[in-house]
Amino acid sequence: MKKLISLITLTALLLFASPAFAYDVKSGDTMSSIARGHHLTLQELADANPQISNLNLIYIGQKINTPETARQNEPIQEKSLNISLSDSEIDLLARLVRAEAQTEPLEGKIAVACVVLNRVESPQFPDTLKEVIYAPGQFQPVKNGQIDMPADEESIQAVKAALTDQRQLAPGALFFYNPAIATSRWLDSRATTQVIGQHVFKK
Repeated sequence: MKKLISLITLTALLLFASPAFAYDVKSGDTMSSIARGHHLTLQELADANPQISNLNLIYIGQKINTPETARQNEPIQEKSLNISLSDSEIDLLARLVRAEAQTEPLEGKIAVACVVLNRVESPQFPDTLKEVIYAPGQFQPVKNGQIDMPADEESIQAVKAALTDQRQLAPGALFFYNPAIATSRWLDSRATTQVIGQHVFKK
């Protein structure tokens, strides 16, 4: 009888154990962004998470099942998300990334590029990359002329990475700043999404 109970218990554990592949929800995540980041459709992600009855209600720290499918073996397309950039736009964004994040790690450079792309997609900002970057008073390198300096290879790499699933490095972030040198403190009151290097990223 004990053996039978043990066998039933083991079977139940195998059936209901958490899958080997799970994602912990972070600030700014949505089911759609998690699906994109794992090369899944929203429906595939929903099917793998029947415990979530409302896809619009997920919380920080929640574990989302991310089943490994054949999609993980597909090559990552450089322009796999909603935004695709021309070569001149990649160069423009890379020049901004170099000017804003030259001393930051690659991850920090990618996150800066993500902020600009998030703005392009946000109704709060203009609809094109150029308009976002050159909007009055938004980026110091535009004002001081650093935007005109050539981009370095790592900044170009960061922009291209931001156009892939690495876009999730700065989910929901629309601003970034270095609090150690910032002269304006208005961003202090906004919600922080993450801190990478010397930059704090805000919603």
